[in-house]
Amino acid sequence: MATILITWTSGFIWFHTAKKLLEQWEVIIGFDNENDYYDVNLKIARRKELEKFSKFTFYKGNLENLDDVKKVFEENQIDKVLNLAAQAGVRYSLINPFAYIQSNLVGFHNIIELSKQYKIKNFVYASSSSVYGNNKKQPFSVDDSVDHPISLYAATKKSDELIAHSYSHLFGLPTIGLRFFTVYGPRGRPDMAMLIFTSKMLNWEPIDVFNNGKMRRDFTYIDDIVSGIIKALNSDFIYEIFNLWSDHPVDLEYVISLIEKNLWKKATKNYLPLQPGDVPETSADIKHTTEKLWWKPQFEVEKGIENLINRYKNFYNIKQ
Repeated sequence: MATILITWTSGFIWFHTAKKLLEQWEVIIGFDNENDYYDVNLKIARRKELEKFSKFTFYKGNLENLDDVKKVFEENQIDKVLNLAAQAGVRYSLINPFAYIQSNLVGFHNIIELSKQYKIKNFVYASSSSVYGNNKKQPFSVDDSVDHPISLYAATKKSDELIAHSYSHLFGLPTIGLRFFTVYGPRGRPDMAMLIFTSKMLNWEPIDVFNNGKMRRDFTYIDDIVSGIIKALNSDFIYEIFNLWSDHPVDLEYVISLIEKNLWKKATKNYLPLQPGDVPETSADIKHTTEKLWWKPQFEVEKGIENLINRYKNFYNIKQ
């Protein structure tokens, strides 16, 4: 049994990961500022579910505030760190760039430096498929160059990978970066496309479809992501980067059709050009992660969207 510090435990991916680890009898220290980037009530509801477990302790604070983070390390004997905290979203980085510098760079350095000082056994952190930018080669491989990010969000994530590499090289701190590919599922972030579409369609509002619908994504279901995170957390690599992906990229129009099917509603589509910072297609290779991490995705998008919409209806008490 290990004591694991997980940052942003009230967030989407991090909540699911914390819950799974608590069910496996791990001791979890949660850390989150529960900011208002999206509905705080959703974050509080996730945290309250985690607080039902006796092995869960919660700290409210900001990762960019060194004293907040130091307090957690001083008061607990932490074995591993799962740093999932970050200001998320490509498009929001065009509106509020300062949030990305503070959370994704200053905050990241605070926690990796303390992890070094307190001799943490394994430091796993969230990167993003956004680091691949407009790479023309598909599928994306961890061996590909990622030196030309097209959003500030992607630039901060690539910077985190470089910082982690230096700490592994200089101080022997084991670090693993996980490049997530369009994660979705129950209790997801309401600013993500699937939940935006679901909410608008239920209210008979038109949905914005960027790049005139010519988008293709490796949508990855939350349960697959959680299993990959836990495998990384239990590994012993000194430094690694892994893609976590569905291995089955699908067209955005097909995703919309699945949402329509599960809602029994037809979408009114407002076709728009490609947004700045977005890329028209993402897909990842499978070889590196399966060979070294022994991880393979299990969920098809059809079942994943069905689960997402059923949970959405239950949470918001929607009757159809």
